Amino acid sequence: MAERIIVKIGSSSLTSEEGGLNKERIAYFVSELAALHAADRSVILVTSGAVAAGFRQIGYETRPKAVHEKQAAAAVGQALLMQAYQEAFSQFGIGAAQILLTRADFSNRKRIQNALLTIEELLRLRTIPIINENDTVATDELKFGDNDNLSALVATMTKAEQLIIITDMDGLYTEDPRKNPQAVKIERVDSISADIMKFAGGAGSAVGTGGMRSKIEAARIAMRGGVPAFIGKVQQPGDLSLATSGFGKGTYFDTEMHSLPMKKQWLGFHSMPQGTITVDAGAEHALLAGGKSLLPAGITGSSGDFHPGDIVEVLSVSGETIGRGVVNYAAWQTQAAAGLGSEEVRRRIDVSRIEVIHRDEWVSLK
Repeated sequence: MAERIIVKIGSSSLTSEEGGLNKERIAYFVSELAALHAADRSVILVTSGAVAAGFRQIGYETRPKAVHEKQAAAAVGQALLMQAYQEAFSQFGIGAAQILLTRADFSNRKRIQNALLTIEELLRLRTIPIINENDTVATDELKFGDNDNLSALVATMTKAEQLIIITDMDGLYTEDPRKNPQAVKIERVDSISADIMKFAGGAGSAVGTGGMRSKIEAARIAMRGGVPAFIGKVQQPGDLSLATSGFGKGTYFDTEMHSLPMKKQWLGFHSMPQGTITVDAGAEHALLAGGKSLLPAGITGSSGDFHPGDIVEVLSVSGETIGRGVVNYAAWQTQAAAGLGSEEVRRRIDVSRIEVIHRDEWVSLK
């Protein structure tokens, strides 16, 4: 089977600061992707750029901020973006196909399974899927925020061998090297600690939405799903092939995790949690290291209005998300049972099973 590579390209790499597509940059990236395709790699492109490509064309002087204005700009820009990609790929005799997704698609197991089947068929036909968020229908509450997380979700969903996130920085540094020349580049990361997150910066460029922090968070999702990631610069001919071969201009995020089954992927990354449950240190250890279910005795609190069968996030005492699971209790039952032993819960509350979250319906995110 051909090695599967996910490549994410952001708005700032494809458009000018003033808005509009940079056809030369698109031609360059397409030539790099075509080289991977010619080397018998299965390439999936996750692209941004619809809003940035369309806002000038539609008549806005600057990138719009209102949701309906961004959606209008995306409606124009997405057509321009795909036309540019298809024209560029046709120079290499390669077909390109558009797939637009929203977070709601990922939250629905049937819809995301259909999307996966479409992607698999396109790859079988040696056509490059080009995936973007469907900005014309996505709302701020349900948006990915940037396409970094989208690329990581696609990587885990398709069980890719590698995720390449292209940025204007040649990797992760201890500080911003543009401000401090003494900043040290981090070549490889095997665990995303609090220190690693501190090194990440803030917002992105004027035409994009994602900064280094969102890229690190995407790498974390990919790593947990068993997909190693690369974050770095692809600027010269051959840079993308070097990145996929381990010699790229950036930082590599390694993982020893195995790819997750589709059910666990949906539970961990695609589902929409309806509440939170906070657990004590003993329950956290049992969930993360002991392979145990979550019992009422280990719960210290909860929030949200959830019901049996809903997805909830589980937090440590410090407020860190440690995982997600399918809850067997309603919110009021969870609150009433918190801290109680199993026999006491059985006497006080009518529940179908004693486990608040069974280990088979749990995925660790730490």
